[in-house]
Formats: sequence, C-alpha cells, structure tokens
Amino acid sequence: MKKILAMALVAAMSFSLLSGCGSKTEAPAADATAEETTEETTEAEDVAATEGPAPDWAAYDELISQIKTSTDLVEREALMHQAEDILMATNAVIPVYYYNDIYMQKPDVSGIYANVFGFKYFQFATTPRETLNISLASEPAKLDPALNSSVDGACLVVNSFEGLYSYNDQGALEPAFSDSYELSEDGLTYTFTLKDGLKWSDGSDLTAADFEYSWKRAADPKTAADYAYLFDIVAKGEDELVQATASEDGKTFTVVLNAPCAYFLDLCAFPAFYPVKQEVVEAAADWQTNPGAWCQEAGFVTSGAYILESWTHNESMVYVKNPNYYRADEVKIEEVHYMLSDDDTAIYAAYNSGDLDFIDTVPTDEIAALLENPEFYIVDQLGTYYVSFNVKSPIFEGLSVEQAANMRKAISLLIDRGYIAENIGQTGQLPANTFIPPSMMDGNGGEFRTNDDGYTYPDEASVGYYNPEYSDANVEEAISLMESAGYVFDESGMLSAETPLSLNYLVNETSGHIAIAEAIQQDLAVIGIDMVIDTVEWNIFLEERKAGNFDFARNGWIADYNDPINMLEMWITESGNNDSQFGR
Repeated sequence: MKKILAMALVAAMSFSLLSGCGSKTEAPAADATAEETTEETTEAEDVAATEGPAPDWAAYDELISQIKTSTDLVEREALMHQAEDILMATNAVIPVYYYNDIYMQKPDVSGIYANVFGFKYFQFATTPRETLNISLASEPAKLDPALNSSVDGACLVVNSFEGLYSYNDQGALEPAFSDSYELSEDGLTYTFTLKDGLKWSDGSDLTAADFEYSWKRAADPKTAADYAYLFDIVAKGEDELVQATASEDGKTFTVVLNAPCAYFLDLCAFPAFYPVKQEVVEAAADWQTNPGAWCQEAGFVTSGAYILESWTHNESMVYVKNPNYYRADEVKIEEVHYMLSDDDTAIYAAYNSGDLDFIDTVPTDEIAALLENPEFYIVDQLGTYYVSFNVKSPIFEGLSVEQAANMRKAISLLIDRGYIAENIGQTGQLPANTFIPPSMMDGNGGEFRTNDDGYTYPDEASVGYYNPEYSDANVEEAISLMESAGYVFDESGMLSAETPLSLNYLVNETSGHIAIAEAIQQDLAVIGIDMVIDTVEWNIFLEERKAGNFDFARNGWIADYNDPINMLEMWITESGNNDSQFGR
C-alpha cells in the first residue's frame, strides 16, 4: 500500500526548467485576410507598435515591495491576491498541476527524511553498509549555497552545509548553528547566539563573521545570486547591502529587518542564507567574475555533515563524513555516493539491481505497478508544475500587450491539465488553475486559498484563471482569442497558411517531462499550432531558461518557505528566478 508521509509546511527550494529561442513566423496583422494588400494599419496595430507585447512591470515590482514591508496582515493578504491577479492576467505563467514527490528506498535503509520544500536529508540515515548509494539528478548546476537555484542542488547543499536553522524529521524548524536568539519588542531585530566550538571542515573556527560575510555576499548584486531578492526583507546597512553584523568576539550575529517577518526563521534554514568561508571563496583566481568558481571541483571547504571528496563530472560524486561537523557523532554512514544521471530508466534499473539504495525518480509507466510496493513512497510537496512563456519572445512581435496575453491564454486553454495529471504526472496530483498551491498558508493564521479574508477567486471565464477541466468550449474560446491577436483560421478550425504559428518548447531529458511536452504538443496541434520540442541536458536547460533563450518551456516551483509572497516575489524584474523576463 502506498505511504503518504505527513510533513510540516516549512521552507524549501526551487527548481526551474526552460527553452531555446523559438522559430517565429511573420507577425500576423489584426483582421488580416488573403486579399488584403493595403499598407494601412489598424488601430490595434498602432497600439502594438507603440505599446509592445510585454506588460509594464513597474506596478508589480512596487506592489511586491509594499507587501514585504506591510505590517497590516489583513492588508498584506489582500495585496498578495492582487499580485497573483496581475501575474495570472499576463497568461505567461500557466499552471498545470500541484506537486507531490516520489522516491524509492531500500528496506534496510532508515533515517532519510524530506520536507514539503523538496529538501532530502541523508546525514542521519542508517544502513548495514558504510556507504549509501543515491541518485537525485544529473550533473548539479551549482553547489555554492548562495548561487544554487535547483532542488537537486539544494539537497546536496543541505547535506554538506548548515545554517542558523534547519529542519528535523517531522519537517519542523530547529536551531542548527544558532544556540538561541533574542527578538526586539518591535519584531525587527534578531540577535543570534552561535553554538560553541563550531568548525569548518578544514578545522578552522566558524564564527558570526562568516555569516556577516556570506549574507552580504549573497545580497550583493555583483554576486548575481538568483535569490538575492530574499534578502530584501533585511534593512540596508551603510554599505547598501544588508544590516547584518557580527560581534567582535564572533559569538553573536545581529540582523535588522525592514518589517516584522513571520517566516524569517524559515529563511535562516534556506541554503542561500548558509555561510561560506571567505578565504576559500576568494582564493579562486577568478572569484570576482565567477563567484561560484571555488566549489566547481571536489575538495572545497564545507560546514555540514559531508565533504565532497571526488567528482567525476556527469557521472558520479563521492561525499565523505566531515569529522568537524558539530553533530558528527550522529552521522553513521561514512560515505554517500551519488549517481549523476537524468535517465530514469537507467536509474530504476540500477535500483532494482541493488546498485542504488535511494532514488527519487522512476519511469512514468512504472508508477501504477509500484503503488503497492512498500519501497515506493509518495510525499507531500508545496509547489506547482507549470509551463511558462518568455514575454519578450519574437513570437509576440507586432502584437499589443492585450493581444499577446490573449494568444498565451489561447494556448493555455488548449492544454488538457486533467489528462496530464492523471496519466503522465505522478499519482495523486491535482490539476492546477492558479499559481499558488491550495495548501499554502496566508501569513495570518489561515490558508491563502480558503478565502477567509473575503477574497473570491475569479471564475474560469476570467482573465488568467482557468477551469482545469478540459472541454470543447476551450478550443472554441482559444480560436476566438487567437483571432483577436490577428490569426486567421480556415473552415475546419485550423490555423490558415496565411498566419502560421511555430514555437519551441524546451524541456530537460527526463521521460515524464518529455511525455508532458508531447501531450501539450498534441493539444496545440488541435488548432494547427506547431510546437517543436527542444530536449537538452539539465545544465544547459537551466542556463537557457535564466538567459531568456526560449519561447515556451516546462517549469516548476517548489516553495522556499510557506508564505504566498515566495510564489510572487520571484517574478519581480530583478529576480534571478524571473524566467518569463517580466520588466526586462
């Protein structure tokens, strides 16, 4: 019988995925016909020429800033609903289903645990063997805690670094390097006292000065950390970075916030807030232009349970126990070996042959048969699988903001979410109709989606929100919306040769994601849209997405902490996770 593991809603990690530049046909003119040859432009074309297809994003940026400094929790929740309305009205972020997670674990392995944010903890596992063999993903993109923005990278980070706080096997926050803290009466100033005797893996002292350096480094625009915006909650200091200071004796670390923050300790458990050793970071020859250079090969200094001893790129990693970890006596497994692969068929075969003890992916077509297997687990996650558009893609050239949004909505309406969730996604996943998942809290003691504040979600006919139930009416509306953007259809309901549409969809090399891409490809073909699937390696996939080199791509977000602002702040103009390129 499948096991559903209960886990508390706390902080986490994101993973993202996207695409290469898509092909673009000549931009269709509004109300164009085969007979029209006039050079006169319509009013819609005039608007498109002056306004452009990308939405003005300054108001959204300002709204997020207002939310992050608001002390009125009722007002704050209302503003977050407003921000989600704006985001969804762009139709550039298309939710598909809400996440859960799966993994397989050998029966003689115990002590591995996870939380709803995607972190998996191996440091307190036990097995009759001295080695634990694991597969999480293919080659990790980043191992620097400040620079990583993928779930698999986060799992490696939380097992080799540590922060002020961490999560236990119940998914609850607990102090890590912090021994205690004091909070000022106004809720703005946290003073953390560190545990005695903390060490880096090289045996040197780990002090509050390491936290001061690391937080300022992560917040510094020069570091170009995807998560730099998370530090906006901290007041700026004289250096225009963050007001976070270490005492002279290195024992206490004081942080001043802009506004009281209920999830601040969750941030303290998030990898971007973990310390790194300054001398090691800046020993790399090109550290100023390549901030993550210090940990691109094995042997770098860490602070957590394990040290990366060897790394055969694109093949394997070997982590060994860190004797200087403050909980080293609780770490029973001497070595953790990682198989680096995104071939879920090969990973599953390695597990069945006994070469792997733990895997977190299986081929999609094997899931149904595994539901009664005691080694197969389904666990909760707090996040949304979605597909996203680059609002600056050439496929929108010549359109107005409204036309571009209509075109994206048309494509969204064609996607059969129910089919994907039931037949391709992992078991138990719910089709999604908006970006923020149903179980996310509202920051004021309730759930955001239960509408306890009187907010009512728009119905499926409203801009940006969709009934996840697919129907023929969706196709009819999609055609109407495409026509409003200037596309012409023949009598059979297919795009005319006068106004063809071809776009690229980027996806990484995993069977489940490719199967979803193929399903969407078939959905769009119903009205004659040509979607070319561009399948690339994981690292390339992440780089292309970040650079905005895509039309349309698969994506996903697992919350970093349990508050809607985390699903909203990622879309501000300066965010490193703003894959849709809003405001740029």
